[in-house]
Amino acid sequence: MPEVPDPSNDYVTRVCAASELDAGAWDALLQHAGGSPFMRHAYLAAMEDSGSAAPDNGWGPQFLTLSRGGQLQAACPLYLKGHSYGEYVFDWAWANAYEQHGLRYYPKALTAVPFTPVPGPRLLARNAEARAALVRAVLGYCKQKKVSSWHLLFADDEDVAACSEAGLMLRHTVQFHWSNAGYADFDAFLGGLAQEKRKKIRQERRKVAEAGVTFRHAEGRAITKADWDFFYRCYERTYLEHGNPPYLTRDFFRRMAHHMPENWLLLIAERGGRPIACSLIGIGDGVAYGRYWGALERVDCLHFEACYYQPLEWCIANRYTRFEGGAQGEHKMARALMPVKTTSAHWLAHPAFADAVEKFLEREGRGIEGYMEHLEARSPFRQE
Repeated sequence: MPEVPDPSNDYVTRVCAASELDAGAWDALLQHAGGSPFMRHAYLAAMEDSGSAAPDNGWGPQFLTLSRGGQLQAACPLYLKGHSYGEYVFDWAWANAYEQHGLRYYPKALTAVPFTPVPGPRLLARNAEARAALVRAVLGYCKQKKVSSWHLLFADDEDVAACSEAGLMLRHTVQFHWSNAGYADFDAFLGGLAQEKRKKIRQERRKVAEAGVTFRHAEGRAITKADWDFFYRCYERTYLEHGNPPYLTRDFFRRMAHHMPENWLLLIAERGGRPIACSLIGIGDGVAYGRYWGALERVDCLHFEACYYQPLEWCIANRYTRFEGGAQGEHKMARALMPVKTTSAHWLAHPAFADAVEKFLEREGRGIEGYMEHLEARSPFRQE
């Protein structure tokens, strides 16, 4: 789509692939919006250029930008999707309902970070006016393209406010995050838990240690090519064991090692001098993000050690404020990751379906509130 001025607000709108964007201008806008390693230009471009999120596999990049006076004012990732894989906010039932009524659900428009259910800014903007203009521009583009719907996933508060003001429907899901209360060490953290939780964690860690497993941490450029290769073997095997090819290509992680090394921590489990498992943690601005894990050998409780206890211990030692454990998983509460409500925004072009989905989201929302209350009543922390 060529650059087109918007006479209502003097913005120039452009639609393009991530690789066609000015990386410096995008990242400057991201810093203005609060920052997130997964919204960096290098991350989104790597998804596209590595073939992980590209037109050949149903991700058609249509990044939308607004400029004024030659300066970038607002921008967001936008994809025309031919399926609903890699999103973690599930709309399969909506797609099936369209199909049953002889209507086309795909392609749909999606504003999200591919395969990355991490909350954060999605509508990058210098101010509220530009953010509102960006929402209008995306809706106009969706109507022009005659897509069935637009979905903005894992939004931050400012995105939610802009979308709600524009009339989009809001949907809530639950994730599990750990917060650092200024613990001196891992034992101090355990001291805040109920006795049964504290005892179980110590038992699980003891099983891993007694199996002869130790951990090596590699951060940033200290993660060698051999380490990345080993990680990918584990990552790929995990997906294949579940009957699916991995979403992300080896080339994606090669680009991460080259362009964003400072945003990665690799925790490598070793036994008898050999690596047997690992977990990859995203890091940035005092927050750690559990991303991927895999193992070549089975050891009881190794998953818990690699994906929770080692990351939490590292966060405490490095004074990180939060560890986000990713989508779903009530079992994370036993490891002191507490429920957090996340929000997405949705627009459907078909009035009758929009009305039906709105009623569904009202019912689902009441269920989410009850679910949150149920989870919070099961807190693993010691009650004074």
